[in-house]
Amino acid sequence: MQRSALRHSSSIFAPVITGSVYFVVATLALLLSRFEGGLAFIWCANAFLMAELLTSRTRDWPRAIIACAIASAVATALFGMGPLAAIPMAAINIVESLIVAIICRRFVPDRRIIGAIRPLVVFIIALCGVANVIAGAMAATVASFLTPVPFGSSWLQWYSGHVLGGLTFAPILILFLQGECGRWLRDTPVRAKVEMVVLLTLFALVIVHIFFWARYPLLFASLLPLVLIAFRTGQMGAAASIIILAVIGGVATLQGVGPMTMLSGSTGMRVQYFQFYLALSFLMSMLVAAELNSRRRLFLMLQDSEARYRAIAEHSGDVVLNISVDGIIHYASPSAAEQIGCAPELLIGQSAANLVDPQDRALVIATHRRALTHPGVSHTVEFRSLVSDGDLQWCEMVSRAVVDERGIPSGVVSMIRDMSRHKARQQALQQVAARDSLTGADSRRAFLDKLEAEILRARQGARSCLLLIDIDHFKAVNDRYGHGAGDRVLSAFVERLRPGLRNIDSIGRLGGEEFAILLVDSDIDRASMICERLRARMVDPIPVGEAGGEAISVTFSAGLVKLDGESTRSAMLEAADKALYRAKHSGRNCLRLAA
Repeated sequence: MQRSALRHSSSIFAPVITGSVYFVVATLALLLSRFEGGLAFIWCANAFLMAELLTSRTRDWPRAIIACAIASAVATALFGMGPLAAIPMAAINIVESLIVAIICRRFVPDRRIIGAIRPLVVFIIALCGVANVIAGAMAATVASFLTPVPFGSSWLQWYSGHVLGGLTFAPILILFLQGECGRWLRDTPVRAKVEMVVLLTLFALVIVHIFFWARYPLLFASLLPLVLIAFRTGQMGAAASIIILAVIGGVATLQGVGPMTMLSGSTGMRVQYFQFYLALSFLMSMLVAAELNSRRRLFLMLQDSEARYRAIAEHSGDVVLNISVDGIIHYASPSAAEQIGCAPELLIGQSAANLVDPQDRALVIATHRRALTHPGVSHTVEFRSLVSDGDLQWCEMVSRAVVDERGIPSGVVSMIRDMSRHKARQQALQQVAARDSLTGADSRRAFLDKLEAEILRARQGARSCLLLIDIDHFKAVNDRYGHGAGDRVLSAFVERLRPGLRNIDSIGRLGGEEFAILLVDSDIDRASMICERLRARMVDPIPVGEAGGEAISVTFSAGLVKLDGESTRSAMLEAADKALYRAKHSGRNCLRLAA
């Protein structure tokens, strides 16, 4: 989330201006609202300091704090409880403002107190639930020693005056100090400005009627225009309406006219009640404005997201589908006509499973459900799709759930990509990897996979054998004729063996001059006969030179083992290798059976 830019002023006059504003506001509060000789019933000076701290850099806080502390001490000494209370009350005012500023900085990452519900709630909790509970107790202690007002009454005066003043004016001052007023004047269309001026003028007339002309208490009559202004003009209009209400209503209350005079009690109690009414009006209008502002930002983000999504979907070569929770297609991108061979409008309303080969439908449906179960995670599946001409093509689908404002999945967005060429290349590479490049026999890995599969068949009752063979004295061939001749011998060796094997049998090169043959559905006797038939095919020498050149006679030793479904692949290879070892030490060119 983008952070709000904080103010920074290097001017030496900035602390003087800050202290002067604080002094003027504090002096007015003390002169106008110390009705009982104790604490002021109205206190907006700390709202100004809170706004100053929340909109400025932390490094600038000491200057503002010192300036406001001096201003508070002077105002208290001259117009408040006297010199003895000046320094303690200044310290308490600073403590209250610092607590609010520190909590808001800690729990509001983007530093914007106004404009969203959560930051505003954090501010309210910091002000009402922490700062003024502590500061009120400290101020009431001082006031109970220096004035005739008891501790409880002093605490209530402090708490109500500071909380209501902070709730009403701090957010408005934050808007002003953050430059929101200038941005509004600069960016708002003339028509919207005129609408706001008209609405605020009408609202001012309503408030004048309520506080000066009405014969009945009509405080509720201001609620509807407050909501209307917040709805139509946003947070700037809501802030302006609260200022109008505070000025007109405050003047009337202090003059002893208006609905507040119908309350029994002192002037201080009426002022507190008016502040309470003002704070509730502020909360209602600002919360509505904050929620509307959040929704407006969300709407703009959705508009941008929708524009990007449409641009990608309509110009992408991949097929983009919006699929409901029950698997029905609600949107198909134009590329569906090329990739699937079906017009997008014809796909809408159909089940997405109809595009998938029946053999892969269960896998695709499971992926769709998994995307709904785990929103926020992309899920990929490969499947064969049915195109319009009835052929099959391999596709890759990436699905991600779409959630509503409650976080509940409302559907899935899927991107489908034709990967038939990729699959063909993959299969070609697998075929290359499964063949020994020199002899054309199965590679070691491919042969071992076949052996593993045949052992599984043996567990189910199949009878097969593993024949391990090694060309005799092959090292002498390489030493005498060279490795080129040795390679020709290996290649010709496999070519000689192939005609002696059945289609269901497999021959693989395990390494060097060592080969393995998988004799499927053959018992030991039949496998031994096949081995002797293969030996007979090696009677004729293998030519290693040019036409009419030199030829080499080749023999092989072999070890034969019957596949045991209870043994592992390694155990079968080890048994066949031991039999081969005995064949080599029995004079070579022979077959030995595994023990």
